[in-house]
Amino acid sequence: MFEIEFDFGWDCFFKKFDKNIRERIWKKIQSLKSAECARHLKHGIPFFVLEAGQFRVCFEERGLSRTVMFAGTHKQYEKWIREH
Repeated sequence: MFEIEFDFGWDCFFKKFDKNIRERIWKKIQSLKSAECARHLKHGIPFFVLEAGQFRVCFEERGLSRTVMFAGTHKQYEKWIREH
């Protein structure tokens, strides 16, 4: 089991979605507690990404802790990843 933490500002896009979308993404975030596999980002960026339809959740893994860094649409995700 992993412990879920949240980075400052992770929800800048998440909080603007309607309730149904937030619930869908929140379920995906809660699934991070289990040992679910995720896709590792390329180019030496230390993040992993989970997909929930057109939405993305990026997180960083350290030991038994996973820190959610971003949750938003694919387009928002592309912009966010260029900044990191």
